[in-house]
Amino acid sequence: MMRSMYAAISGLRTHQTMLDVTANDLANVNTVGYKGARTTFKDSLAQLQMGATAPGGGQGGSNPLQVGLGVQLGSVDNQMTTGALQSTGNPLDVAIQGDGFFRVALGTPPAAPAATAIQYTRAGSFTLNSQGYLVTQEGWFVLGTGGTNPPYIQIPAGATNVSIGTDGTVTYVDTGGTLQTAGQLELAKFQNPAGLMRMSGNRWAQTLNSGTPQLGAPASAGFGATIAGTLEMSNVDLASEFTDMITAQRGFQANSRVISTSDEMLADLVNLKR
Repeated sequence: MMRSMYAAISGLRTHQTMLDVTANDLANVNTVGYKGARTTFKDSLAQLQMGATAPGGGQGGSNPLQVGLGVQLGSVDNQMTTGALQSTGNPLDVAIQGDGFFRVALGTPPAAPAATAIQYTRAGSFTLNSQGYLVTQEGWFVLGTGGTNPPYIQIPAGATNVSIGTDGTVTYVDTGGTLQTAGQLELAKFQNPAGLMRMSGNRWAQTLNSGTPQLGAPASAGFGATIAGTLEMSNVDLASEFTDMITAQRGFQANSRVISTSDEMLADLVNLKR
């Protein structure tokens, strides 16, 4: 009975974690570029009651007898599928149609940011700051093509008709009416994008299991095209999330019931003498 209680406690904890992950996905259902997560469980240790025996002596052998000791969290997997594209009409809104992440960093232009300061995002809701630099809504600088020494992208004062092409080229018309190029967005992709670490502001950071970033221009081999005037929305599936929420709730209720039943059995055992 005590084993059943401890097993049920582990079930309560893991189902609470599952509900926490589901709640976070539902909270971010309208977050630009958000990627949902999935919770998996795995069996915990098992107590061996009797080992397996081999056939012999007129007997056919027996299987091992084990009692499970509960459940533990297996993984919280990042779901890196592409979200739906939504047209906004804003020329500085950019979605990636295909593989890749925008590279963003904090820094002090024109000095290039350190490689360790670079993070990655699919949220292309960009804007210009007071100095004309292309930045995210949180003020992170959007990086251009430059490999390990990426430049910032700056639009001069007085420029008009700023646009971003499918190959990531950022152009504008200067005060003299001439079409100029401010730079080109550079995308990064990973061997294991699900291994990236979530950061605040819908950004991701490289980890030991994500692999090193492979850099390339949009619409080049293996990289998605940049679609201006469009944003990639969250990939959260409401129907699946509500189903997971119900599953987590029922699992939590069932484990709570196990604890209540075990407690009643212990009470009956204590009262046997009366």
